[in-house]
Amino acid sequence: MINFLLLPILIPLMTGVLLIFFPKHIKWQRWIAGILSFITIIVSMMLVQKVKTDGIQTLNVSSWDAPFGITLVSDMLSALLVLTTSIVAFTCLLFSFRGIGEEREKFYYYPCCSFLIVGVNGAFTTGDIFNLFVFFEVMLMASYALIVLGGTKIQLRETIKYLLVNVISSALFVITVAYLYSVVGTLNMAHISERISKVGQPGIITVIAILFLIVFGLKGAIFPLFFWLPGSYYAPPVPVMALFGALLTKVGVYSIMRTYTLFFYHDTGYTHQILAILAILSIIFGVIGAIAYWDIKKIVIYNIIIAVGAILFGVSAMTPDALTGSVFYLIHDMLIKAALFLLAGVMIAITGTSNLKDISGLIKRYPGLAWTFFVSALALAGIPPLSGFVGKLLIIKGGFEAEQYWGAAIVLMSSLLILFSIMKIFINGFWGTPRAYEGEEKVPVRTLMIAPVVLVMISVFYGVGSEVIFPYVSQATETLLNPEIYIEAVLKER
Repeated sequence: MINFLLLPILIPLMTGVLLIFFPKHIKWQRWIAGILSFITIIVSMMLVQKVKTDGIQTLNVSSWDAPFGITLVSDMLSALLVLTTSIVAFTCLLFSFRGIGEEREKFYYYPCCSFLIVGVNGAFTTGDIFNLFVFFEVMLMASYALIVLGGTKIQLRETIKYLLVNVISSALFVITVAYLYSVVGTLNMAHISERISKVGQPGIITVIAILFLIVFGLKGAIFPLFFWLPGSYYAPPVPVMALFGALLTKVGVYSIMRTYTLFFYHDTGYTHQILAILAILSIIFGVIGAIAYWDIKKIVIYNIIIAVGAILFGVSAMTPDALTGSVFYLIHDMLIKAALFLLAGVMIAITGTSNLKDISGLIKRYPGLAWTFFVSALALAGIPPLSGFVGKLLIIKGGFEAEQYWGAAIVLMSSLLILFSIMKIFINGFWGTPRAYEGEEKVPVRTLMIAPVVLVMISVFYGVGSEVIFPYVSQATETLLNPEIYIEAVLKER
């Protein structure tokens, strides 16, 4: 038992509290937020290596032994997601220094970003199902402030929708947790798994599994519960949009992945089949949206839904290859979605619009932006040897192994349509006759490009150097395939 796994939660928490006292000192806020965010990355990397060498790390808060107290658990999946979150948060903060404007920075922007990371990292680390709800709420409260920050008309409208959806989802979450507690008599996730394994998976547990799918599906934006996402994620400024697109839906995806491999794995014929159907429909409707729109932000947003569907299809297959692919693709998507949103933000800052029909010829004056976007587009589509290829290949292979041929075929075909949708931005936005855009000379393009270039470079290494990364992903998958490893690590002192 070590306190080390608490640091990726504690550092952003203390950062947020500290920054509240300097709301008008923007330079101080930038420096403090940036330095402490970078320290969080270093700590997260050390945690990943600790888990690699010493196995799953646990912390019983206030020394109350599991399953009676709140337990924090850092297995390899949790540690990798915390590290990825820390990297995405740092790069989005870098972009914000010149990309969000002082008017928004003065109104507690950096404290809200820090509290958002507290919620995300806490959700990835907790070993208690009710504590998962608590960290969800921390994350959501920060997101409520960030989505409305600036007070534009579209932000106010979409905030109401976003707030209503998440309040209903949170209420259903509490009800489902209470329902589960009434059946198994515990909130510790390892203990829940142990209790369920003793009774198999009776009908009431299957009902609870579907309720959790609804709750996490609303937060993760799977079909048909993604109706709120395109509008809500379109409204906030670009750095916030990048944080939301890369992190928030992935917390819902992670929650489905964790519960459906730790709790509800005894009878997969019904629950996982429903998950597979919803995942495939998410891919289909996400592709339709990505192809249909001519708005840069909307195209990338609908690609979030496609990725959610692909990851959860791998979870539904429950084969070693499929789960390995899902973990690999989840991390890839967090990195590349943040990069694409930030690159889209640079394009919008230069042109003053996100409508592709009003943009052309950017490659002439901004070749670095163009080719960085091109590489990220190929990575998103899963073109080898970039990062999207390995994960998607394993998901498709696992789908065929599970005899889910139609689903695997749809995942495969979606890669071509993803490439079509994202290359539409490249062809129409960067090729063609160059145009003059009002105020483009004032845009600090080189400074804004630092963050997305860093993310794309990490993504390229993640794909090209997949042999280095693969042992870590395999260790994460091993815990998902063998819940006994997780249970033993958490309840070993009982």
